[in-house]
Amino acid sequence: MADLLWYQYALIGLIFIWSGFVRTSLGFGGAVLSLPFLLLVLDEPVVFLPIIAIQLLIFSSWIAWRGHRQARAAGNAEAGTDGNIDWRYLFRALKVMIVPKLVGVVGLLTLPGEVMTIIIFAIVLVYGTSYLLNKPFRSRGKLVDGTLLGLGGYVSGTSLIGAPLIVAVFASHVARHQLRDTLFVLWFILVAIKMVSFLIAGVDLQLIHQLWLLPCALLGHLMGERAHRLMLDAGGERFFRVLGGVLIVVSIVGLLVGTQ
Repeated sequence: MADLLWYQYALIGLIFIWSGFVRTSLGFGGAVLSLPFLLLVLDEPVVFLPIIAIQLLIFSSWIAWRGHRQARAAGNAEAGTDGNIDWRYLFRALKVMIVPKLVGVVGLLTLPGEVMTIIIFAIVLVYGTSYLLNKPFRSRGKLVDGTLLGLGGYVSGTSLIGAPLIVAVFASHVARHQLRDTLFVLWFILVAIKMVSFLIAGVDLQLIHQLWLLPCALLGHLMGERAHRLMLDAGGERFFRVLGGVLIVVSIVGLLVGTQ
C-alpha cells in the first residue's frame, strides 16, 4: 500500500471503522461487509486479508473472553451451567469444515489476485441478494448443515467471508446465550489456521499498517457496542435490506472493473 494517494488511505481507514462496527454490532460480517469496498480502493485481496485476520484474532478473543467474565459476574444460571461457549458443537462443526478450509487456503495462495477478486465479488453478490430479498441462508437438515459448513469453511479459507453460511447452521444448533461467543471462538480458530498459512507462504502481514488501522477498527468496535441494541430496536430487517442493496451495487461495480 506504499504507493496509494492520501484519499485512498482515508477511505481504507473509514472502511476499517465500518468493519469494526459491523463485527461488534452484528457479531459477524466484519470481513464480508468490508472486503468488497477495500477491493474497490486496491484490487489486491492478499494485501487486506492478513490485516483483517489479525484484527479478527484480537477482537474475537477479546469479545469471547469478556463474554465469559460477564457471564460469571452476572451469575446467570443458564450461562453458569453450560458456559458461554458450546464446545461440543463447535468441535463437531470443525470436523466438517477443516478440510474445505485448508483447500480454500491453498486456492487463495495459488490463484491469481484478479481471479480471487472476481470470486469474492461473486460470493458477496449472492450474500447481498439474500439480504435484499430477506431470504438469508437457513439450516434445513443434516445434509444442508454439512453443505453450508463445508462451503463456509472453503469460502473462509479463500477470503474470510464465509460467516453468513456458517452462522445459518450454528444459529440452529447453539443455544442463544452461547451463540455469539461460540462464533467468536470459531472465527479465532479459522483465522489462526489462515495466519499459519500466511506465515508459511511468506505473505506480507502488513504489520506496519496495523499501527493506524487497528485504532480505526477499535473505534468502529466501540461504536458497534453502542449501536447493537439500537439496531435491534430499530428493526434489523430494514437494515439488512438496505445493506444488501449496497452490496449488490458494489459487487457489480467490482465485477465490471475486475473483468476489464
